[in-house]
Amino acid sequence: MPEKWIVLRNCGVIDPKRITTYLDRDGFKALKKALAEMPPEQIIEEIKVSGLRGRGGAGFPCGLKWELARKAQGDEKYVICNADEGEVGTFKDRYILERDPFTLIEAMAIAGYAIGAKRGYIYLRAEYHHLLDLLRNAISQARERGFLEHFDIDIREGAGSYICGEESALMESIEGKRGEVRYRPPFPPSRGLWGKPTIINNVETLMNIPQVILNGAHWFNQIGTERSKGTKVFSVSGDVKKPGVYELVLGSQLRELVMDLALAEKVKIIQVGGATGRIIPYDMIDTPLSFETILGAG
Repeated sequence: MPEKWIVLRNCGVIDPKRITTYLDRDGFKALKKALAEMPPEQIIEEIKVSGLRGRGGAGFPCGLKWELARKAQGDEKYVICNADEGEVGTFKDRYILERDPFTLIEAMAIAGYAIGAKRGYIYLRAEYHHLLDLLRNAISQARERGFLEHFDIDIREGAGSYICGEESALMESIEGKRGEVRYRPPFPPSRGLWGKPTIINNVETLMNIPQVILNGAHWFNQIGTERSKGTKVFSVSGDVKKPGVYELVLGSQLRELVMDLALAEKVKIIQVGGATGRIIPYDMIDTPLSFETILGAG
């Protein structure tokens, strides 16, 4: 199965330093549509019907998370993008941000409108310091064009702590405290950053949002498997001829990723999901890449 680009559709196509090249690719049309035609509840329902699940590992339904935050009481609410990509061997979020920061900004603005938040934070991995100027420039250009009139975005850098990839430790870090895991419940949608309702999604999850809004939930829902909708972006490294970042429809076989695209030859085992993931032996290389199969494989 060939790659299908939803998350990566602009990577290598637009100039990440020039918003005009993003606008030429239907950039910010989803935000305009959301603000002009869709009440917040409709946006959330669209995300729920799409079947989009979080791409950070747990696979929690994105629309349900947004709905919980929308319904939560709070004089302030927040949207956080978790860009603290600390898992060993993972570099897909860095790849995305280096090539298309504007889609992330648009997605966060849509999320803010949907849950009633006026501020968002990108929590950036400390080792990705080289992305600071690029992200600041992209945010500045979006402000100048009026796309962040009712929602603004700040960047917070991590300090190299692996645990801050966990959402509650991440919030502690943004608040200026030591990054330590909080007791839960309460969960972020009801009581998150500074005790206010908060949604936290990773880079890849948010990158899907504009296309869902533009093309509709039904379009997205037709991609993937019954329980795993859309695509998944994979970082491939190790003993392969073509290491890199690939985007495949969920349900594609592991063989297609590792052997057909990355051109591995003598495969013995494949580690999926980083150091805390699964070890897949060669005799399971035809395992479908989906939430329902990988979690039980290896």
